[in-house]
Amino acid sequence: MSYTPTRSLEGTVAVITGASAGIGEAIAHSLVSAGVRVVLGARRQERLDALVEALGEENAVAVAGDVRDPAYNDALVGTGVERWGRVDTVVANAGLGAYGGILDLDDDQVRDMIDTNYTGTVWTARSAVRRFREQGGGGDLVILSSVAGFRGDANEAVYAGTKFAQVGLAGALDRELRAEGVRVTLICPAGTATEFAIGHGRTAGSADLDDYLRPEDVAHATRVVLEQPRSVRTTVWQLWSAAQQA
Repeated sequence: MSYTPTRSLEGTVAVITGASAGIGEAIAHSLVSAGVRVVLGARRQERLDALVEALGEENAVAVAGDVRDPAYNDALVGTGVERWGRVDTVVANAGLGAYGGILDLDDDQVRDMIDTNYTGTVWTARSAVRRFREQGGGGDLVILSSVAGFRGDANEAVYAGTKFAQVGLAGALDRELRAEGVRVTLICPAGTATEFAIGHGRTAGSADLDDYLRPEDVAHATRVVLEQPRSVRTTVWQLWSAAQQA
């Protein structure tokens, strides 16, 4: 009886945006435990420094900055090349969110959410694809979106719109790039117990967080799609806890 073996990630190099906390931090830990070397991107230098210390300087390097800046995304990818000679995986995880009706958020909040969640993902994807094409052999682009990208709730219209945009971007990129050996995976978790969930409408210790996904659940899904043999790709993975209502 034949089966599909997993692919070793040992010695590969991954860039992770939004890596200083929550899902991004969990992905970094999971990938390093699989033998991946990681370039960590986020805005909070002190959190990145602590994560590099936890992962080991031989496994991780950090570059602080804002994904809304195209040059910053190029610098992240370039750091992987300078440090380890290549980049095999880029995880576009950076994002912002806030609950509220269409008029409940101020203009700056709306602008920041759109620019970070969608435009920032575009810049990250462009930097990734540019590098994959330069080095040849394909690669993996993983976009962390949300189930809100398929059906947003009444109190998250702007946020859901940015996630719908990520869904459209990922689907079109998959059709553009798969012939080049670049796999584009869209991972869409439901509510996850992170700083985002706690800081926007909930407090630490809220009972409903017990039913949420853990950051480690989403990190596991990310690792699974990367460990698939190159002959297989996952285009969309919607992820719910057993207790959450779809």
